[in-house]
Amino acid sequence: MDIKRNIRAICSSLPESVKLVAVSKFHPVESIKEAYEAGQRIFGESRVQELTAKQPVLPEDIEWHFIGTLQTNKVRYIAPFISMIQSVDSIRLLQEINRRAGECNRIIHVLIEVHIAEEDSKHGFSPDECKSLFTQKTLRQFPGVRVCGLMGMATFTDDADRIRREFGILRNLFKEIKSMPDTDKDIFTELSMGMSDDYNTAIEEGSTMIRIGTGIFGTREY
Repeated sequence: MDIKRNIRAICSSLPESVKLVAVSKFHPVESIKEAYEAGQRIFGESRVQELTAKQPVLPEDIEWHFIGTLQTNKVRYIAPFISMIQSVDSIRLLQEINRRAGECNRIIHVLIEVHIAEEDSKHGFSPDECKSLFTQKTLRQFPGVRVCGLMGMATFTDDADRIRREFGILRNLFKEIKSMPDTDKDIFTELSMGMSDDYNTAIEEGSTMIRIGTGIFGTREY
């Protein structure tokens, strides 16, 4: 697997408005270094123990994004350095991120995860629950958290129309929230959707951030 070539090929095809998150979970430090040497700076991890082992031995200018299910009792381990938590799926998690951000004297950037797939295994707020976070001004309770946008995953299926439809739901929700009078349009800018098999469709539907693992690193090394 030529990681550098894969990174460059993907980046050369992306619009300037779209960021690449290299999903490095289950891949070794050496592979991340190879991607870093190709110019990649944003990496996504989904297990706290794995992330906290990798972070100290890799360059300090890496932006680490947490993209998996995050237990509240694990937030404290990543709060001092995490660049973004993309998978905020509950009020309880928001509360804990806010608390740990205060202890670290920093503001932690997050995305609200929205459940758009027809799969129970995926997490997130429903679209209506997500809207309520903004219309009811719930987020004002969390000064240590900066909500920068939304994240979602489409159903794992070969049905291209369903995938596009689900991405469209998230895009429309993002636009609706962004247009609300109290939304800071300079901060609420990221729509994270699209992975190795569906990122081109996601970009067509308005994604600003794609998460690619297999397309860069190959099959995961569990």
